[in-house]
Amino acid sequence: MSAASEAIAQDGAEASLEAIARSAGVGSATLHRHFPSRWSLMEAVFAERVGCLIDRAEELRDAPEPLDALVRWLREVAAYATTTRGLAAALLNGPPAESGTCQAHLIAAGEPLVRRAVEAGLVRGDVATADLLTLVNAISLAAQQAGPEEAERLVTLVLEGVLVRQG
Repeated sequence: MSAASEAIAQDGAEASLEAIARSAGVGSATLHRHFPSRWSLMEAVFAERVGCLIDRAEELRDAPEPLDALVRWLREVAAYATTTRGLAAALLNGPPAESGTCQAHLIAAGEPLVRRAVEAGLVRGDVATADLLTLVNAISLAAQQAGPEEAERLVTLVLEGVLVRQG
């Protein structure tokens, strides 16, 4: 895991599996026995980081302002994915949100935040948590060179399109 974390931090989601195996002092077959696909390795590497985002969503669930809680969490997801090389690409390009994946856990964590904002009439009813995370991860990927400030600016710009217009 340490070799994989280092390689992904340096080369992103496309880090060489063979180089990871060599760095870990194991053969390619051993790596593939433990991680049958690139995405299963990515899931393992990012599980702890995604766990922090899940914990944060839980902290924000009972915030007094549902829209502020949702926006804060989405900005934090964007900042995290922007500065954690390979995470946005892994979430965008990985297998569909199957049970047990990082993507599925993030969707489940964000769902109560989205639902509260929809129920309060602050977010359009046709907005899905998965859609918001796709947008945030795409922004994170695009902003990796510029940094988390640019990601936050772009998230704000995109979120203006999901807000219910008053009046």
